[in-house]
This record gives sequence, structure tokens and C-alpha cells, in this order.
Amino acid sequence: MVSHIQLKFPTLAVYTVLLPLASFVFCVLWSVLFHFERATFTHCQVRNYLPSISAAIGSFSPQRYIWQICVAIHSAPRYLVVGMYYTHLCDVLLTGALWNYLALLIFLLQATEVTSLLGLTFVSSSENFHVHELCFITFMVSALSNMLLLYLTMKHGTKHRLTVPKRLSLKYKFIFGMVNITSFFLAVYFYFRHNWYCEPVVYTFFAFFEYIVVVTNMGYHVTAFWDFSDHVVTVSSCCSLSITPKQHTKFAMNDFVIKVA
Repeated sequence: MVSHIQLKFPTLAVYTVLLPLASFVFCVLWSVLFHFERATFTHCQVRNYLPSISAAIGSFSPQRYIWQICVAIHSAPRYLVVGMYYTHLCDVLLTGALWNYLALLIFLLQATEVTSLLGLTFVSSSENFHVHELCFITFMVSALSNMLLLYLTMKHGTKHRLTVPKRLSLKYKFIFGMVNITSFFLAVYFYFRHNWYCEPVVYTFFAFFEYIVVVTNMGYHVTAFWDFSDHVVTVSSCCSLSITPKQHTKFAMNDFVIKVA
């Protein structure tokens, strides 16, 4: 007897993003409400109203454990999406060595982004600063590079005219990508300004733009909702996984069905 679990990909995409988003919001709010003095403390000892992300998710309990659990759970479907994008790009991009290399490069960047996120989640800056710093730098470089390359490749390198969902995906990829990149450089600016001049509230601006970077990164990745809007993920009890266009699968329920054969 083999059991099959089928889930529409858009549903999976939403649940996958909600895990880190909900845990991130919880960690920040909990740190502000119950660990405000320690979470907002900096070496400059100036007025500050928001904790940095590393302080909010890595320095206190239960925030640290909730963030780690949610990131760990969400990483499995993230790796699945990495493979889906590679297969999708190989199918839809123009023929030629350049486009094949771009598809492979995007695959490597996306896999690196997920892996480095796990690294900076489970190795805090207080435990091993150098490893945490390396994971953070790797995460940002791979994330920003992926945002740029995936958008440009899907916009200019596809064989056929994009469908309405995929055009919507590109639109939001551009919006989230631009906001993410802008917020990242603003966060860097306020971080160094805080360390150089120790002005009040400057670190708060740094933390705020850090939050925007995180949220827009999640927003960028949830655009897979439209890229694979017609796909269904099927998992069977014999450890097989398949992803097929929705029109080839019959559903007994709206979003979720279990079939036993």
C-alpha cells in the first residue's frame, strides 16, 4: 500500500515563507518587550530603540530556538525550489552555452544562499564570530547576485512570451530586489556611521533597514508562487517525490489530498 500526499505549489510556497517571517516578527517583538535593554545595547552606549537581527534572533531564549527550528524546517522546501528553478530555467531559456552556464550559476547561488542561511542561524556571532561573519557575507553576496541574475535571465533569456503569472512574478522580483539592494546599502551606511561617530538613534536606522532586507528577501523568494503556479508537489510513502503541472493531476480537495492505492 502506497500513500501519496499532493500539495499545490502556491500553498507550499506561502507556508514556507510564513515560517521564517512569523518567527522573525516574533523574535523582534519578544526582544523589544522582554529584553529591551540588553537587546538594544551597543558598545557606543547611545540611545537606541531597535535590536539588530543578530541580537533579536541569536542572543536570547526562546527567540533563538524558535528561529532555528523555523529556518531548519523551511530549508527543505527551499532546496526543493532551488532544484525546480534549475529544471525550469534549463527548459525555458534560449539555447546556447551562455544560458546553460547562467542556469547553473543561479542554481549554485540559490543553494549557497540557503546553506549559508543555515550556517549563520546555527552559529551565532557570540559563539564563533568569524564563522558567523563568513556565513553572513556569503549569504548576502549569493542572495543579491541571485536576485539580479534570476530577474535578468527570466526577463531577457526565455524562448517564449511570458505568461501572465510569470510577468507578475517578474514585476515583484524587480520591486523586492530593488528595495532589498537599496536597504542593504543603507544598512551598511548606518552601521559604519554608528561605529565611526556613535550618534544616538543611528543604530536604530541600521536595524530598521536590516529588517527591510530580510522581509524583501522573503518577498523575492515567494514570487516562486507565480513561477510555479500550475505545479503540484507529490510525496509518496516509498520516498519518491514528483512535481508536475497541475493540469495533469486531479484533486479531490481544494488544496490538499491524500490518496491511498
